[in-house]
Amino acid sequence: MSETGANVKKICFVINPLAGIGGPLGLKGSDGEAGLGALQRGARLIAPSRAREFIAEAKRIGVLDKVVLLTANGLMGEDELRSEGYQSPLIVYKYESFPTKAEDTKRTVTNCLREGAKLVVFVGGDGTARDILSALERFRNTDIPLLGVPGGVKMYSSVFAENPRAAAHVLHEWLENPATCEAEVLDIDEEAFRRGELRVRLYGYARTPCSRFLVGSSKQPSPATPDEEENKEAIARYIVESMEHCTLYVLGPGSTTAKIAELMRAPKTLLGVDVYHNGRLIASDVDEKTLYNIVSNHVKRGGKAKIIVSPIGGQGYILGRGNQQISPRIVRLVGKENIIVIATRSKIARLRKLRVDTGDSKLDRDLRGYIRVVVDYGEEYVMKVE
Repeated sequence: MSETGANVKKICFVINPLAGIGGPLGLKGSDGEAGLGALQRGARLIAPSRAREFIAEAKRIGVLDKVVLLTANGLMGEDELRSEGYQSPLIVYKYESFPTKAEDTKRTVTNCLREGAKLVVFVGGDGTARDILSALERFRNTDIPLLGVPGGVKMYSSVFAENPRAAAHVLHEWLENPATCEAEVLDIDEEAFRRGELRVRLYGYARTPCSRFLVGSSKQPSPATPDEEENKEAIARYIVESMEHCTLYVLGPGSTTAKIAELMRAPKTLLGVDVYHNGRLIASDVDEKTLYNIVSNHVKRGGKAKIIVSPIGGQGYILGRGNQQISPRIVRLVGKENIIVIATRSKIARLRKLRVDTGDSKLDRDLRGYIRVVVDYGEEYVMKVE
């Protein structure tokens, strides 16, 4: 560090190593047994790479010279910090064994606060946000702000930055002006989610840095009004009538994509990723590996594949939130030109832009720009992807 003394702020940095591990497997989350099950199936850890992306950007813009980072040992923070060149983290907690548990996260944060941390930066999802809010409540100081580096499967809370790189810029802004705003901490019932039911619950309110790099609004399901349903059906009818023969169609989660399957008289998992060919379901609720094999084999035989996705609620993500099964290698295989975005008029009216956070920064850059969004029968809007 190039600065010492009163000008240097103590920041708590904690990683939930299992966050996001269930996404590529289509598990709809990584909490509890789901995360352990994904680990036993040999799934790759997602959160450490998201953490490294954040640390690398923070280092590039000079943030790491202005802070003292308090963290836990190993995969909960120390390893990734040292791998990116930050050699002097203050270890405030040591977990005993891997896989880590929610209590390890809570104890790390509690120890950080005892050491005088002024901000908690965490890598994880909504479950991790809940654990940290619980630790703040336990410490009786909910005024300490949270900054989420998105690393989970589901991120409904409004404490998250748009992506790991954006989180570094939020931290930079906060160091210059430590203003905070109120943010919701929400989570879903994962078991109900796996049954195709979306139950979002508000667990509390936290402080978070005020920044344009935060997602801001929480994700909400689209209203099921008669006009909304009629709009979905018009979109679906247009898509079905435009479908090409001998082309694979990968349908992401959501009620708007589900309407497409309904018009094809084919089943669809509301919150999963499904694959269709010539109007017939050929694979349901696929994980990343299965989806890649299906698409790869089809493309190798000279076939074409298309991806149909709808923005996730009020945050506008078309890739990287709730559909991590559609991985960067699959997107590259299909091609940007074969991504079809659909959304009802009411949803588009609530969005200023579309977002991507695939976990591959180069692909995210390639996907930025403008894309057509089907909003009605034969009608499209052009929206910016950032």
